[in-house]
Order: sequence, then structure tokens, then C-alpha cells
Amino acid sequence: MMTRRSTGKTRMARALWYPRKGAAELRLAPLPRPRPGEATVRSLFSGISRGTERLVFTGAVGRSEWERMRGPNQEGDFSFPVKYGYCATGVVEEGPAELLGRIVFCLHPHQDFFNVPASSLVPVPDDVPARRATLAANMETALNALWDGGAGPGDRIVVVGAGVVGLLVTALAARLPGAEVTAVDMDAGRTTLVASLGARFARPEQAPGEADIVFHASATSAGLATAIKCAGFEGTVVEMSWYGDKPVEVELGGAFHSRRLKLVSSQVGQVAASRRPRWDYGRRIGLAMRLLAQPELDALVAEEIAFEDAAREVPRVLGPNAQGIGQGLAPVIRYPQT
Repeated sequence: MMTRRSTGKTRMARALWYPRKGAAELRLAPLPRPRPGEATVRSLFSGISRGTERLVFTGAVGRSEWERMRGPNQEGDFSFPVKYGYCATGVVEEGPAELLGRIVFCLHPHQDFFNVPASSLVPVPDDVPARRATLAANMETALNALWDGGAGPGDRIVVVGAGVVGLLVTALAARLPGAEVTAVDMDAGRTTLVASLGARFARPEQAPGEADIVFHASATSAGLATAIKCAGFEGTVVEMSWYGDKPVEVELGGAFHSRRLKLVSSQVGQVAASRRPRWDYGRRIGLAMRLLAQPELDALVAEEIAFEDAAREVPRVLGPNAQGIGQGLAPVIRYPQT
């Protein structure tokens, strides 16, 4: 099984690119030796975001967001061709002595070997498997949402949309002492998973009202309408969905004003103002990684795609008629192991 390709003395790496709308391909490129301060990482897994990455794959990133949406270590430009992704875990093969042989997380596209500044690598704790650690960026998003919403002990909390981010918000909210947490989704198959995280499950027509805080993560207008209906007097609705260039209808009639509701956006590119002075990226991602030490979260990683098959399989899980195990949960690319 090949783990590193070489031509003469030049090492080669393979990466997944989106060359045009709805297409994926593996490309080969030289991989130089790491420079001082850099490390070479051999990938183990990389997570695929069914939300953000689908928008990239389908060309739905609006032109106004092309620069803000650039990912760390991205190559190419929006809309296409582009090498995108931000949920990689791997083993350090070359670099600083303190990192050699360590399993690390990095905001890097899907690639079998890569060089990055050693300072950008986050060591994965021993009690967090590399596969589960691909959820770290999503966990950071969920953590920031709780900060944006101001969730606290005893709150009535509703999460609309039980995809990966919604379930991570559910898992964090359920750890708050005395909190009453309900996850709302169309898929009743999520019931057992939600229960394992310490929360209740409800379909939209059964969604509870009078919530103190509602987190919306379904990326649909209907889900946002449900979230608004769940909020109690002077409650807060935290909008976590990103819609790309798609227009979204928001129901601001009815009792929205009389109940004095607040609609707050949350996006991990900017941390909640209450935490911004003290929580830099290193501190946030370190905490997010530690929060993944919960075995029940393994169920959020829905299926594995062999890296060799990624050009064929990624369009299957990201296309407009997406198919696969655990719809709405997180597929991962599995790289050849040595």
C-alpha cells in the first residue's frame, strides 16, 4: 500500500481538488522537505463538511464572500478550481522533536501528506481518537454559538437541526447543570443519538415553546421559522446556518415583535465579543478538542470514504441528490495506513 509517492528525489503528495461545479479529482504535486519551523504530516482522516463544503462543491459561495471564505492552506480560488477543506488529522513524520509521532489536528484540505507551520498543529489528546478529532472545527463552532447565545445553567434550550453542528451544540448544552435541552429535526431516526447526548428529541410539529435560547442549524427557511416559534418572551434565536448565495425567507410577522425576540448570528470566524479579548484560536481549538472526549460523539461520523475513491465518492455525498449513510452527519476520508 502506497503512503508516499516519489519521483527520483522529489516526494509527491496527492490532494482532492474541485476543478469545476459538481466535480472532484485527485491531483499530484511535489512535496518539498519541511522548512525550519514546519512539520510534515501524514494524514489519517479528514472530515467533509456537508454544509460549508457542499456550498463550495456546488459553486454556491457568493462572490462577496470569496475572500472571507478562504480556508487556511487553501489552494486555488473561488469559484473553481479550488482545493478546500479544514478538518484533517494525521501523524507528524518530520518536524520539531516534541511533535514527532504525535497525532495532530490541522485546518487543511484533503491531502495525503502536507507541510504546515508546526505552530498551526493541535495535538490530539490520548482519549480522543483521530477519526473523532476531525469534528474539532465543528465543536469550536458549537462552542462559540453557546457563547453568542449566552446559554447557562437551568436554561430551556432548543436546537433546531440535528446535523453535526446541531448535535454538538446539543451535547454541550446538555452538560449545563439543570438545562432542559431539546433537539428538533425531521428525522426521527436521530432520537436515540440525541438521547445518548443527554437531551430530548422532537419533530418540528412537537417542538416545545417558551425556550430561553434557540439555536438554528438546519440551513432551511422552515427550520428558522420553527426556531422563531420555539422562543419565549424576550428569548434569543441564534442563527448558525450559512446559506451561501441562496435567498432565505424569515418570518418576522406574527408575534416576533410583540415577544421582543432577538435574532443573533453566530459564525466562528469571529468569536463572541464576550470572549474575544481572551480566547485566541489556540485556546479555543484546544478546548474544542478536549470537549470531544465523549465516546457518544463517534456516532456523528457517519461513514468512511477511502482516499483512493474520493474523486468518485465525494460527489455522491455532496451533490444535489446526496446519498450515503447517516444523511446530515459527517463523512470522513480515510487515508492509507502504514
